[in-house]
Amino acid sequence: MSLFFLLIVFLVIIGLVALWQRGSAGQQVSLDDARAEAQRWYERLGGQVMNLQSDEPAARQALADAGERYNAAGGQLQQANSVRQYELARESALEGLTYVRAARMAMGIDPGPDLPPLAVARGAGKLTQAREVDVQGHHYKAGPRPGADTPYYYPGGRVQGRPVPAGWYSQPVWKTALGAGAGALGGMLIFDALFSPGFGGMDYGDGYQDGFQDAAGGFDDGGFDGGGGFDGGGGFDGGGGFDGGGGFDGGGGFDGGGFDF
Repeated sequence: MSLFFLLIVFLVIIGLVALWQRGSAGQQVSLDDARAEAQRWYERLGGQVMNLQSDEPAARQALADAGERYNAAGGQLQQANSVRQYELARESALEGLTYVRAARMAMGIDPGPDLPPLAVARGAGKLTQAREVDVQGHHYKAGPRPGADTPYYYPGGRVQGRPVPAGWYSQPVWKTALGAGAGALGGMLIFDALFSPGFGGMDYGDGYQDGFQDAAGGFDDGGFDGGGGFDGGGGFDGGGGFDGGGGFDGGGGFDGGGFDF
């Protein structure tokens, strides 16, 4: 009886070891695949960064941003030891390639093949119409195309929980909004003025801060909810051109139906 019991225990141990080895092998395969995928995009970005040069201000700025993402992805690859960390390195490389595409378009050359969508840019949309606003005594511009007065490209994403569409901007206001204190508040005021339906074309001074609401939680003005899609309550015309991607068209200035180049 004891011999039979020992045999059963031995077989159970053998089975558990086999399952553990199989799971470890599967995890290693997933890790190797994630590493190879991140490395592929990283090397592709490196080739573009090394070979492209431009004296055009918008293209030069976009290439500088691409170079920053290349360095970031390289550092992440060196330190990565999990699938998730390799995925983050891949995302950095893809973001860099998004800047490369923007630079190539600013240079007037073929941007190349489409890229996988950035995870951070999903749902942020893109600018399809130029916008100009004055906030706290400063003039800001944004639009779908690069120009001498809009040399800063942003691939789209969320800043302080608020969707910011892809496009070209006169200032990298998303960097200001990612800070703290008055700088962050000023950045969110600019986004309100540029993208909220009721704000476009108006001039906001320092006093507007008194009425600023919910800087970090998305905006809800005239039926637009930045976190949950668009609910116009029976038809909405914002006058500034916002397209929420679901059949709604507010005039053609902002396409929120997902990240697009």
